[in-house]
Amino acid sequence: MNNHLLFDFNVDKAAKTIFITREFNAGLSLVWDAFTKQELLDRWAAPAPMRCKTKYMNFEVGGRRFYAMISPEGQERWVIQEYTSITPKTNFKLHNAFADQDENPELPGSEWDHNFSEQNGVTTVNISIFNESLERMEKLSDGFRKGYILMLENLEELFATLAQEL
Repeated sequence: MNNHLLFDFNVDKAAKTIFITREFNAGLSLVWDAFTKQELLDRWAAPAPMRCKTKYMNFEVGGRRFYAMISPEGQERWVIQEYTSITPKTNFKLHNAFADQDENPELPGSEWDHNFSEQNGVTTVNISIFNESLERMEKLSDGFRKGYILMLENLEELFATLAQEL
């Protein structure tokens, strides 16, 4: 097992963009599935102790995922994502916005671009997150960094669990 996997998180205020690079000791197909299949996303895509619950997901261009991150006290923070581009096992893009429980988005949102590659059994995911509003990005970036690190730890645990199940 490779214990020296890359994790990089950079905020470029001038470009209003967050750049995340993360390596996983897992094959491309599994990492792609973890980012694109509802049953796997719900197992990792909320920072602990929160959990994730997808109401619906249609992973196709123009399709949407509507989900909530739920606190231990039962508070729900809804998010709506619309897929704008998909190149299987290579790239997908989406527009992401917080929303209320009735799917009314809180604009502006952000544009996410996910790129996947594999070399020698290690899969690299490069994510760029463009925010139209610098104020929104600055407001979210510190808490987002902490939350996203926790989510990536959940994902590592999921990969370990799935490896044991095989």
